[in-house]
Order: sequence, then structure tokens, then C-alpha cells
Amino acid sequence: MDNNGKAFGDRLSSNIAKVIVGKERTIRLLVTALIADGHVLLEDVPGTGKTKLAKTLAKSVSAEFARIQFTPDLLPSDITGLNIYDRQKNEFVLRKGPVFTNILLADEINRATPRTQAGLLECMEERQVTIDGESYVPGKPFFVIATQNPVETTGTFPLPEAQMDRFMMRLSMGLPDRAEELAILDKYMDREPLAELESVLTLAELEHVRAEAAGVFVHPCVREYMVDIVEATRKGEETLLGVSPRGNLALLRCAKAYACLEGRNYVTPDDIKALAVPVLAHRIVLGYGFGGTEGTVKHMENVLASIPVPTEEFRR
Repeated sequence: MDNNGKAFGDRLSSNIAKVIVGKERTIRLLVTALIADGHVLLEDVPGTGKTKLAKTLAKSVSAEFARIQFTPDLLPSDITGLNIYDRQKNEFVLRKGPVFTNILLADEINRATPRTQAGLLECMEERQVTIDGESYVPGKPFFVIATQNPVETTGTFPLPEAQMDRFMMRLSMGLPDRAEELAILDKYMDREPLAELESVLTLAELEHVRAEAAGVFVHPCVREYMVDIVEATRKGEETLLGVSPRGNLALLRCAKAYACLEGRNYVTPDDIKALAVPVLAHRIVLGYGFGGTEGTVKHMENVLASIPVPTEEFRR
């Protein structure tokens, strides 16, 4: 196997780092989801750089980018588009919505009503848009980065489990430490790095790396390890809903992409451990009183600690 995946990831991560200070792990996981053809939910308090990270990724890849600011009065047709009658042509003409793009930023997704949130479901899962009975392809590739504030609840509509399950990963930027905060001030003292950023990768390169990642080998013992983890999430008196088979398939795709970024043609148990929390934790529903996001993360960490890690040879 060549190192196209590693070169791709290193180039993309380095370009994003010109704008985003620190957050190397978050950036790496975001790139992993992009290669794995999944969608990402960035959940954090305002001002941590969620929107800037999404814009930086889009600008680093020569892809079309669109942004939707979710509000309570947003309609599904504002997302997908609609047919409008053209008097000159004497026919209905499709006015495409922002989903007809490659990278879509769904900003503050939990501010829209459930009906509007559901307007993204078909696009995210089926990779198609249905308008007046006709199906259209939104974009190829089609990558959604949604953001939400987990603290503020006024005027928000929590994402239902079905929609949460559509996101391959849930990530958090987190607040910077002192050194990172100083570096941010220095970087933005007299310029705007995002305005100066140039793309370093093409969509053709992305498709090539995705094909390379699809060929990464996953040893049977690693697959059994994955199943053991998923089965463990479905047990326990505090668990109302464990990880679904869709979640396990998402973990498989992410593990292949992650290994590809590391320059390997095989997956290791360490890859699974590194990805289990961001890929699986948001798919778990705990009973009342066992905590929200922090509770599911802790539950997932406890599951990982309880499952024996395989030590066999993982190469093909």
C-alpha cells in the first residue's frame, strides 16, 4: 500500500492548522470522518471555533461550500429547494437549496423545528433530495458538519435519536489552554488567516484516498473486538438504548479511514479504542439521572475498560 492516505491527511491537517490553533485530535477525527464518508456533529459552547473549523476544512479542499443558519422559522424547502413557476418558460424550474453542495455547514442545527431538522435526514443518509416527487443528488461528495450549543436550551429543539444516529461522529472543540490562547492572539493580531488560506487538495484526490481506505484490512479478531464493545453498550440497568448495527458499521468505516491516515493497510485495536467514544457514545441513550453527553462518554469509556483487548497479529 502506498502512503497516499497519510500524505493526504498530513497535508490537510497542516493547512487547517494555519487557521485553527491546537485541536490536533479534533482535526484528525474530522478528516477521518471526511474520508469515511460520514457526517460530523460539533457540540460545544459558542466561540470555540466550530464554524471556523468547518469553513477552514471546506476552503482546504477545492469543493463547493454552503452554510445554513438554523432558526425556528426555517422551512424544509429552505434547505432542499423548491420548484418555482417561470412565466417566460411556461414551466416549473427548480431553485436548488444549499444542500446542493459538497460541504454543508448546518449551524446551530438544534434551533430549527423537528420538521426542518428531518429535512436533512434523507440528504444525509440516502445522499439524495426528493422535491415534488423527483429525486436529485445533492453533491458528490456530500459532507455535513452540524454545530450545536449543548448548554443553551431556550428556543432549541434537541435532536432526536434517529437524527443523532445519522452523524458518524460527535466531536467537541473544547476551550484552549493558556499557551493556545496566547497563540490565537498572536496569529490573529494583524491578519485573518482564513482569508489567506488556499486549497491544497482536490475532490479527485479525496475520492482516491476513500477508495484506498476501503481496501484496508480488518482482522477477524478486531471485528470480534468491535462486536464485543457494541454488545456491551446494550447491557446495564442504566442503558435504555445501545449502539445499533449502523453504529458498528460507522466504526468499521472510521477505523479503515483512520488506519489509512496513519499509513497502514490494516486496523489495530488501538484504532478502535481511539474512535469508539466519538463514533459510538452519542448513539447511546441512558436512563434519567445518568447524565447527558458526559454520561454517555463516561459509559463508553467504562465499556472500553471492561472489554479485553486482542493481542493477535493484525496484518493480513
